[in-house]
Amino acid sequence: METRDQLIDDLLTLAFAEDVGDGDHTTLSTIPADAIGKQQLIVKEEGILAGVDVARMVFEKFDPSLKMTIYIHDGAHVKPGDVAFVVEGAVRSLLQTERTMLNIMQRMSGIATMTARYQEKLAGLKTKVLDTRKTTPGMRMLEKEAVKIGGGMNHRIGLFDMILIKDNHVDFAGSITNAVNRARAYLKEKGKDLKIEVEVRNTPEIEEALGLGVDRIMLDNFTPERTREAVKLIGGRCEIESSGGITLDTLREYGECGVDYISVGALTHSVKGLDMSFKAC
Repeated sequence: METRDQLIDDLLTLAFAEDVGDGDHTTLSTIPADAIGKQQLIVKEEGILAGVDVARMVFEKFDPSLKMTIYIHDGAHVKPGDVAFVVEGAVRSLLQTERTMLNIMQRMSGIATMTARYQEKLAGLKTKVLDTRKTTPGMRMLEKEAVKIGGGMNHRIGLFDMILIKDNHVDFAGSITNAVNRARAYLKEKGKDLKIEVEVRNTPEIEEALGLGVDRIMLDNFTPERTREAVKLIGGRCEIESSGGITLDTLREYGECGVDYISVGALTHSVKGLDMSFKAC
């Protein structure tokens, strides 16, 4: 498995290939090769800043001679007019990296801002908001990093770092018991130590999962009333996650049921980017 930095480097290689291609002909034709200048990242909307560290990687990869001076770091609450950083160097490099950097910064900051809004709704409760695998292909590491910057927690990164037995697995395997037993045999055979979570749809499935001693139970599309009953039944014997159709308006009610986690696909799959611009200064 590639490391975070390797995955980001791969993503930037693709981003430059699709944006710059065989050259930014507008910039190459209008800006002298020896022109030096500065640009600043200006925040235009209130929110949580995220992606500053990745922006540094963008500039370093494209042109290591670019000098970045950071004034506001990831996780800070920002408002219109704030200047997050200034970059100085070859104007051609500044112009060619602008869009890739902004695409990343705006999306990550939008996700961090959305996550902070959700987590704020759970203030005073033990419940933490989780992301999902409903991410932009190729940008998962960045989007999940933004969730953490916004105060949320990451669910599994992908299919490789947790056993999550969902309804389709159960149906194809024949039962929760079959699926869990096969998963444990597989983990033993492969020498892997992964947590096992099981998605349940009703009370009998909760009881079956509890009897197997799984690490976490996911309550899929339960109402708040059924969630409260499930939490009481489970009685702290494993972690509990609520999932499925939970919105900002209903989040608090589910958290008050006593679940440990609430997973929300909207943190990453339909977020609005935070408005910002990269202007000459």
